[in-house]
Amino acid sequence: MLFPYIYVPHTMDRMQRFINFIFYQVWCRAHKAGAFRLELFDVNPELKEVMKTFYYSDTKGADFFYGHVERIYAMFARLSRADIKQFKRWHQGNNNIQKVCDNDSATHLVRYADIPPQHKALCEQLSVFFRGLYDNIDIAALKKKIGNIDDHYKAFMKKNTVGKCPFCGISDMLGANQTPREAYDHYLPKKLYPFNSINFRNLVPACHHCNSSYKTIKDPAYTPKDPARATHRRKVFYPYANPGYNIEVTIEFSKPDIDLLELDDIQLAFGPPMLDEEIETWKDVYGIEERYKNKCCSGDAKDWLEQIRIFRDAYGIDPLASLNTVQQQAEKAPYANSNFLKRAFLEGCQKTGLF
Repeated sequence: MLFPYIYVPHTMDRMQRFINFIFYQVWCRAHKAGAFRLELFDVNPELKEVMKTFYYSDTKGADFFYGHVERIYAMFARLSRADIKQFKRWHQGNNNIQKVCDNDSATHLVRYADIPPQHKALCEQLSVFFRGLYDNIDIAALKKKIGNIDDHYKAFMKKNTVGKCPFCGISDMLGANQTPREAYDHYLPKKLYPFNSINFRNLVPACHHCNSSYKTIKDPAYTPKDPARATHRRKVFYPYANPGYNIEVTIEFSKPDIDLLELDDIQLAFGPPMLDEEIETWKDVYGIEERYKNKCCSGDAKDWLEQIRIFRDAYGIDPLASLNTVQQQAEKAPYANSNFLKRAFLEGCQKTGLF
């Protein structure tokens, strides 16, 4: 991830607080609280109002929400104290996104695939509920309490004004003044992880290519399977890291003819070394090397070089002076016009003797 987002608090955060209440105060107390009933929500009047509306509603969304909360409650009622303690650790771990990204060894991260077989039925209900939860947050009774995601996006983009996708740095992002919006990526995919599908620390706007073409449901927290078909935990950039960081990109070419350049003729290097593990994860999840090399073979990159030559041939400007201007632009606005990549590309051209 080239740069982190700024987290923007919003009324949508209430949804995660509703889920936390349902998990800790309703489900985890089911073994001693008796039959499922609306009085279980007495100490949370706003959520009780939502549940009461859903109880008397015959809409599909209301039935989805109320029905799953009730069914999962009945399943939690049959768990042992030790099981409930373990589910609490998993819920807490899956929602501490920053510690998951840091690969904190004390964090109890769990995927649906990790939940023991004796909880298969509960696991299936949790999967249906948490995977469908995000798609049902626009139910009228919920929107009345938490707002809507389009408002969240506008507030988010008014604060995050770079205008480029932070995962690739080369695609524009739809902004606060545009009617459509980018999709939110579930950083820890909702198909793999329970409990955090509505946690906005796990929801990050991303460009279509990053979200739907490259990352899809790749798991940033685990390596791909090795030859022994084993996966391993790994560090990954936290999307809301504060303070931020600077990613260094350098490019070298093994062929001096840009017009005939192929992907294998391009060598990329990334830094700083202290972020090596996060950078390797980022490159794997978002196909960064392939995309940056492809950019170097594109018409954009050829035009970057041609500008240097035009300034030299038409105006007598020293190419090194033009390169210095690009370096200053990249220093001041690294992501505008892909300046970070333009600088690395032209520095590679200069080393190869192309100007």
